[in-house]
Amino acid sequence: MLLGGALIAGPLAGQGITPTVTAAHATAGERVEIALGNGWRFKQDDTLRGAEIPTFDDRDWAHVSVPHTWNRVGYYLPDTPQRVNTPAIINKTQGVGWYRLSFAGSPALRDKRVWLEFDAASRIATVWLNGVNLGEHKGGFSRFRLNATRALRLDGPNVLAVRVDNSKPELGSSTADVLPLTGDFFVHGGLYRPVRLVATDPVHLDMLDAGGPGIRATTDAIVDGTARITVASKIRNDAAKAQALTVVTRLIEASGRVAGEQTTDIRLQPATGSAATATLNIPRAHLWQGVDNPYLYRLSVEIRGRDGRVRDRLDQPFGIRQMRFDPGRGFLLNGKSYPLRGVGYHQDREGKGWAVTAADIASDLATLREMGANSIRLTHYQHGQPVHDEADRLGLILWDEIPLVSAWTVGTAQQASPGLLANVRQQLTEMIRQNENHASVAAWGIANEVDFGNSLPGFLVDPSAAPPDPLPILRELNSMAKATDPSRPTAMANCCEGQVFAPGVTVPITAPEADLAGANRYFGWYYGTPDLVGAAMDALHAKRPEQPLSISEYGAGGAISMHTDDVLGGPIESRGRTQPEEYESYVHERNWAILATKPYLFATWLWAGFDFASTVRHEGDAEDVNTKGLVTYDRAIRKDPFYFYKANWSTNPTVHITGRRYVDRAYPVTDVKVYSNAPRTELFLNGVPVGTLSDCPQRTCVWRDVKLKAGENDIVARGAFSQNPVEDRIAWSVAPEVTRSIRIDSGALVAAKASSGRFGSDAFFEGGTSATLDVPGGFNKPPIPAKIAGTPDPAVASTYRKGSFGYRVPLADGRYSVTLTFVEPTLKAGERVFDVLAGERTALRALDVVQAAGAPMTAVRLTFPATAKGGVLRLQFRPVKGEAIVSAVEVTAGAPPLTRRSVRSSNPPALGSAR
Repeated sequence: MLLGGALIAGPLAGQGITPTVTAAHATAGERVEIALGNGWRFKQDDTLRGAEIPTFDDRDWAHVSVPHTWNRVGYYLPDTPQRVNTPAIINKTQGVGWYRLSFAGSPALRDKRVWLEFDAASRIATVWLNGVNLGEHKGGFSRFRLNATRALRLDGPNVLAVRVDNSKPELGSSTADVLPLTGDFFVHGGLYRPVRLVATDPVHLDMLDAGGPGIRATTDAIVDGTARITVASKIRNDAAKAQALTVVTRLIEASGRVAGEQTTDIRLQPATGSAATATLNIPRAHLWQGVDNPYLYRLSVEIRGRDGRVRDRLDQPFGIRQMRFDPGRGFLLNGKSYPLRGVGYHQDREGKGWAVTAADIASDLATLREMGANSIRLTHYQHGQPVHDEADRLGLILWDEIPLVSAWTVGTAQQASPGLLANVRQQLTEMIRQNENHASVAAWGIANEVDFGNSLPGFLVDPSAAPPDPLPILRELNSMAKATDPSRPTAMANCCEGQVFAPGVTVPITAPEADLAGANRYFGWYYGTPDLVGAAMDALHAKRPEQPLSISEYGAGGAISMHTDDVLGGPIESRGRTQPEEYESYVHERNWAILATKPYLFATWLWAGFDFASTVRHEGDAEDVNTKGLVTYDRAIRKDPFYFYKANWSTNPTVHITGRRYVDRAYPVTDVKVYSNAPRTELFLNGVPVGTLSDCPQRTCVWRDVKLKAGENDIVARGAFSQNPVEDRIAWSVAPEVTRSIRIDSGALVAAKASSGRFGSDAFFEGGTSATLDVPGGFNKPPIPAKIAGTPDPAVASTYRKGSFGYRVPLADGRYSVTLTFVEPTLKAGERVFDVLAGERTALRALDVVQAAGAPMTAVRLTFPATAKGGVLRLQFRPVKGEAIVSAVEVTAGAPPLTRRSVRSSNPPALGSAR
């Protein structure tokens, strides 16, 4: 049993210490747990010395509470009042931070063993109590305990000092042997998880069992409804005399009834430990069934002396279940198919960094359950106990993972250093020992993307260095994980097998070095198109049909302040700024449509649940933020693709109109897309029915070419469910100017701003491909805009559509004026010639852009009349030599007088019969 003790901590007063009062009172044999959350002093200073001395003067230090981190990383660029992080409060310092806490001891702790317990400290922690060095811990993600018994003053003041170091790992640095060495996430510093004082009897469940509970419980078999559970408890005797003990192991139902019990007698000599093993047979076992029924027993282990007095006791939730991974059938829970659908998850949030609370984590997991997720890949490091406890309670199935991410050597070293090997072994042991009793944990992840070979991105390591071989360290970790916990498989996520690289690039094949394979594949984002994901997964499955396979990452970035009218209208900038929210939805829609048809995939984990901090990212509408989350960094906004999965994964009635943040529309005609799991969904525009769609594929209903009016438009989608209808409502506005003219920024995924009026992104096109004259930005590289003469709007002119293509612009029948903008990128006169047709008539014949403009990289605008028939104005761009191109299409009502605008050539193109 854990008895909650309240400790009132106070600051130091000058060179002296203000004693504090404790209310921790313990019955003999009971544990005392005292939270050390308030009253800390903090200073970040790499050069500070002597702060471990009790009399050190810390009066000018900041007052903080723990959990705490000094880092604030990542912010969104639109400067709005509701923003949490802003450039003014950003702190990306990685180095040394000091924490000090004064508190009073208590005579109630006499004759007990006292431990300082840290749920995590990033990434190296050195701890002193009253000037006595209690020890050091390397690794920023696992719980560790230090014996404070001899250093603690029971009747006087105590001063606790902790030095933490999250310096960036580099050759010769203090953290060069501490994982992670690199990664696409920021490593925050500090005491970012709770700290407590724990007092036990000298006879106790081993408090130094790698930060674990000292108990290992495993469901060995479930036969005819009876479960056999083995519970191995490590008992430690730190008393001065030998002890005759009885260990009582119980499994208790939620009602309080004892379902199974066994007692074991042991005798321990002083300063020794031993294991007590119990086997519990549970008839009519109530199984833990994931999100459908996450039933939990209470596992209780009690140590008694021969006099019957309780010396120590610990209770833990425990779920009885069997998990199996089948290479053909996927994941099976208690013998039944149970496909895992979930997300990758980082632990930080805007405004708090890694210093989140258990309530924050519970809120995150509730959000993921709302979306319909039944699994989480805990990336790319060990997550804390609140995640595991909440996953047990909710029925979420977890992939746990150590921080072996992309690199395991520093500089040009070809082998991991002895120090790093010791650290990775330590972190693997801690992860397993601390989490192995959780019903939710399905697999131990031993590495992520260590198979880049010589294709490793430069933002991770020196790309000129020869890549080290990952197989030796993987083989060791795989064997070690199996020896530590034989009941669970190992898992590994790879990036690169089967991918197409430039000549000379080779990547190691790492998947066979773990039981389970996870493929991180970003089709439609970093490479290829979304439709290619199916063939890629089929190829991996065919190559190793005996190995269970999952897709462990897929997705795209999405900026909530950035929008497109057509997701295929222009090139995405996966490492730059152009990342509209609609494109993120498109990638998920297309990927999921294919992945859902692959029964051999035991899991699909999208990337990621929430936006998170990453200082290698300068993209979308954010700085130092990876925008692939389905929920924003501050958790305030669920992006559109969140509701795509909610409609597909959740049984809760869902109706969601997409594009709700694209309020000021660029075109008066648009498709309306609704994610709905209703049998029938009806759309209304300004109170008028538009139409009803039934059983929409992938729960995605689309009404084509919906005409908006000038001013405000009220859009309502109503789903007909068996109980009650569910509806969603949004408002879009259309400026009067937009209803009178359509301006298309050809080749642009996101329309540029222009002096000549409101442009929309490339839309209404048929065929051709998009291109740009700009040099896109990338990791730590800003974009380079093209220099184009002859136009006040080079941002519009810099993108273009090319090839043989056309436009079908939805317009009311009538006469219109069409103005086209052209820029020749590189060719000389006579090397590119094409015709432009309006309807069936040739409007521009044998157009040579460089001849018309007078030089390459010079804009020219040409205007001609055209007629819309059948609700469509048709334009065709037909090559005569080379490819046709166009940078902008502007259509306004009324036929223009016959003019040639901005024609700088003495030999302008011929105007066709359309005049």
